[in-house]
Amino acid sequence: MDMNNNDILIRLRYALDIKDTEMVKIFQLGGIEVTAEEVKNILTKTKDSYDDEFGSVDDMNHDNIPCDNFMLESFLNGLIIYKRGKQEPKPGNTESQPMMIKNNDSVNNVLLKKLKIALTLTSEDMIDILKEAGVVISKGELSALLRKEGHSNYRKCGDRFARNFLKGLGMRHRG
Repeated sequence: MDMNNNDILIRLRYALDIKDTEMVKIFQLGGIEVTAEEVKNILTKTKDSYDDEFGSVDDMNHDNIPCDNFMLESFLNGLIIYKRGKQEPKPGNTESQPMMIKNNDSVNNVLLKKLKIALTLTSEDMIDILKEAGVVISKGELSALLRKEGHSNYRKCGDRFARNFLKGLGMRHRG
């Protein structure tokens, strides 16, 4: 099953045990104003990600707010500031960073990169997190996922891989 950005936020919120009020603050730090009610609607299953294992389609929240790539990346940028504090722009640099998610293919790679920064993870930490979720990866394979898109060694990060990383993160943070 494909993961969409709402699924990523739901899994990330669970893995890091982030409260609704913190979600609102993290979105604000990333430059997006949302209310606690809107956060609840972002964190509900969408029709296309809804599966029989969760009940019938009638149980769904129809007020769901789809999370687009800009919203997801803004949240991840906010998470970095929330966890590590605001970084002063270097002389000659503009205040805001260019958005890294160019299309749906790069979402999972950017997710890994930004979580690595936000949670101050080393490559070894990331390999251990994946191992906890049952995925064995070499340092070289991880490095390829963290490369800039267009680099000769860049490798696209698939949904299964991103899902397992979030699962391992949850195992690590929630015990």
